[in-house]
Amino acid sequence: MISVAAELAEMHPQTLRMYEARGLIEPRRSPKGTRLYSQADVDKLRRIQEMTGELGLNLAGVERVMELEEQLARMERRVGTLERRSAQLQEEIACLEERRDEVRADLVRYEERPGRELVRAADVRPLRRRIRVDRP
Repeated sequence: MISVAAELAEMHPQTLRMYEARGLIEPRRSPKGTRLYSQADVDKLRRIQEMTGELGLNLAGVERVMELEEQLARMERRVGTLERRSAQLQEEIACLEERRDEVRADLVRYEERPGRELVRAADVRPLRRRIRVDRP
């Protein structure tokens, strides 16, 4: 409730209403319309109080800081997502390179010999050696 949240945040309840009107805080509502503040809401109220009291920001400054903090949090989440995707892609690339190497090892090169059929290149080399050795 607003009175409890105000006490926990060491503020006047009217201040909480003003912050809510400015969109700085959005408490949930009960079915009867009573404001319900969570611990996160109270922490946010304390943060607002710190920015206005200790740092000397006005409410427009507080709004801007909170917008920038939210933007930063979104970007950090996005970077995390992109880093995870990059790691997945690196794994896929490694698998594809491994598969490419396997396929290359399975490939057989053929040479066409004039007037003859295609012969595996690996079979031609030993044949040439034998022919040279057999000739006087």
